[in-house]
This record gives sequence, C-alpha cells and structure tokens, in this order.
Amino acid sequence: MADQSIPETRAPRTPKEASKAAPTAASASKGEAPLNGGAGDDASRAGVLSRRRLLGTAGATGLVLGAAGGAVGYAARPAEATPLASVGAGQVMFHGKHQPGILQGLQARGHLVAFDLAAGAGRKEAAALLRRWSETARRLMAGEAAQQDDTDVARDAGPSSLTITFGFGFGFFARTGLEKQRPVALDPLPDFSSDQLDKARSNGDLWVQIGADDALVAFHALRAIQKDAGRAAKVRWQMNGFNRSPGATSSPMTARNLMGQMDGTRNPKPAEADFDRRIFVPESGSKDPAWMANGSYAVVRRIRMLLDDWEQLSVKAQEEVIGRRKSDGAPLSGGTETTEMDLEKTDKAGNLVVPINAHARITRPDQNGGAAMLRRPFSYHDGIGADGVPDAGLLFVCWQADPLRGFVTVQRKLDRGDALSKYIRHESSGLFAVPGGAAEGEYVGQRLLEG
Repeated sequence: MADQSIPETRAPRTPKEASKAAPTAASASKGEAPLNGGAGDDASRAGVLSRRRLLGTAGATGLVLGAAGGAVGYAARPAEATPLASVGAGQVMFHGKHQPGILQGLQARGHLVAFDLAAGAGRKEAAALLRRWSETARRLMAGEAAQQDDTDVARDAGPSSLTITFGFGFGFFARTGLEKQRPVALDPLPDFSSDQLDKARSNGDLWVQIGADDALVAFHALRAIQKDAGRAAKVRWQMNGFNRSPGATSSPMTARNLMGQMDGTRNPKPAEADFDRRIFVPESGSKDPAWMANGSYAVVRRIRMLLDDWEQLSVKAQEEVIGRRKSDGAPLSGGTETTEMDLEKTDKAGNLVVPINAHARITRPDQNGGAAMLRRPFSYHDGIGADGVPDAGLLFVCWQADPLRGFVTVQRKLDRGDALSKYIRHESSGLFAVPGGAAEGEYVGQRLLEG
C-alpha cells in the first residue's frame, strides 16, 4: 500500500457505432463490421441494436400521441436512440503499444481472476485461448456483443471505459514448454514476515484484470472471459473490487481507501521523464525477452484491513501512522496534498513531525533508491464474519518494469518497521508478466506463443 496515486479522470469519448444490423454505408466507410463478422440475412437483423443504442426506451421506440382524438400510434421509423451519458460512452482502445488497464484512471468496478491451464493443455491450446480472449476483449471494449452466446447482461450499456488485461504467471512457461522464454524478473517473490498467504488464492498460470465504470459491464466481461476459457483453463481464484464512481466528487481527487485515507498521492505520473523506464519494459537494451517489449510486471496482493482495530484509533493517531492529514492528504509537515514532505521537520519538543515509521515516509522513492511502482488498486468487501468482523481491504495491483527494484525493494523496507503493518494483513499474492499491447490483427501474447 505504498503512498502513491493515479489520476482518476479520463476524457470520455463517444465510441464508434456497433450494431448487429448490417453496417450502413457511413459505418462501412469507417471500417466497421457487423457483429457476426460477415454476410448474413440483413433483413432479419435490421431491427437489432447494439447494446449501446438500446439506452433510449421511449425515444428508441418512437412512441407518439396523436394530436386529434388522443389516438396512440407508433412512428413508421424509430427515432435515434438517446445518447449515452458520459460515463457509459467512455471507450478504451484494445490495440495499442501497452495493454489497456495500466495507464487508465481508477475504475469503479473490477474483477481479478487467475486461471490454471487444464491437464493436457499446452502451447497450442494456450495460443487458441489467448486468441479467443483477445477477440472477446476487443469486441466488449468497443461496446459490441460477445462473438458467441452473448448473455445480454450489458445489452443497454455503453463500453463504460471497460479494460481487459492479460498476464502470464511463473507456471505458465513450464506448462507450455516455453521455459527458455520465461523472464528472470518473474522469479517468485521472496517471503515477507508479515505475509499470511493462502496458496489457493495466490499465483496462477494466467491472470486477467477487468475494470469498468459500470458493474454490469464488468461482470459481463468476467462471464465472457470465463466461458471463453472452455476446457483449456479453469479458474484458480477470483476477486471482486470497487472504487469511487466517476463524478461522485465535485472535482477530480485522489481516491480514498476503506481506512478513509487518501491513497495514492505520490504515484508516478506519465508526464515524468523517467516514467516509461520505471513502469514498462523497453523495446531494446533490456534483459527481458523480446516478447515483453512495452510490457510490465503486475504484483497482485489481497491486503485485508483490520478495520475494527484501525477505527479505534483517534484521527491524530491514524495520521501519525500514515504521515499525512486524513482530511486532505497533506503531509504532517505542512502544506497541501502535493507539497513535498519535510522529513527533518520537528515539533517544539524536538520530535519528528512525520514519525520515523510513518507509512508515507517509508514508501517515498527517495527513501528506496528511487524505486517506484504505478499503483492501480481496487477496494474489496467480502462480507462480515460470524464474529462481526468485516472481510475488507485492498486488492493491491502495482505495475513496474522490474518487480525486484519496484515492489520488492519497497515491501522489504515496509516489512522492517511500517506503522501500518499492525493494521493490515497480506493474505494472497501473485506476480505476472504482462506483455505489451497487441497490434491490429494480433492477439495478446502472440509474439511469445508463436515466436
């Protein structure tokens, strides 16, 4: 739970129209294809709308009232569908230099799921699976229906900034006969003294991250990905998370976690000169295999927050644990949220204003040899136990070009004396190699599986 942040805002844009009906001349000129991918009975599909165009109910049916005699009838031609609200219209591109779900702002709803390849499944089956997953991700992120057996769960919604991200775990390479292509950086994470890990909810051959600004859109994607796995892979573990909904605050601001603290103030920013070097594997000059170019490494940790203990602390005590004011995220040394923390400032009694074991002090990059990671977490709540204790906390996801220099460096220091460690518990863990984005016509991981 390093003290870093990611911007929550995004510029929504209206996606290109996708419809199960045959494309119009205008859409054909833009290269848009029908949902069935080819020719068919156009007449039978003429009235079928994509899930983005069904938002307008009365407007879409064209219901009108006759001016004379109160007659009720239907217009001969349906009116245009009501435009989507900005949240629903947001779209993230599937194809690109990096996979989606890394640089985008925090999303309101998320699912993390790990799969193990089925017995007997190898490189051929894995390649076919990634091809299916990539096509499904491309379609759903564009607001289209799944290619086969769509459940209609998200039929009336837009893309809602859906992102789907794929990664490979340590065991994937032995299962597919690709051990020579396994990156050294994917070696298992070291043990930490504060770990209480459940092996059944850790690691996995394949990892999928799903995020969206609508819960039904996110669930729809999760179900489609699970169905696509077929007999090639089975779910190892799955976790559900959430963040604040877009537009819930009067202005964009750093997210708060379930402890009520602003969480992520010092996240590295893409505008920083060394951002790419710290977060993404370079195209050349790296020890990583070529298929990892423009990719990143994701560390995933389920961190339970001991909220009953935390909430017994006074606000002042909570602030001393973190090193920042709870109200606005400003450092205890003064200023605003973005003010540089003064680590040497003392009070009248000569005590450090920011305690020596404060979480924000320990996690600063300049206190860890410049180590940095891009944090993009989700909060979670999995119910309340028979003892009345909530099972809630953080689905910690961080991105870095080298997990040994990023997460491991910072976590080792936290392990030695972080004041926050008394109020959290690391219960599951995973490390995944996330290749760069797929180019047009490619699927994610193609350069590994067909190289």
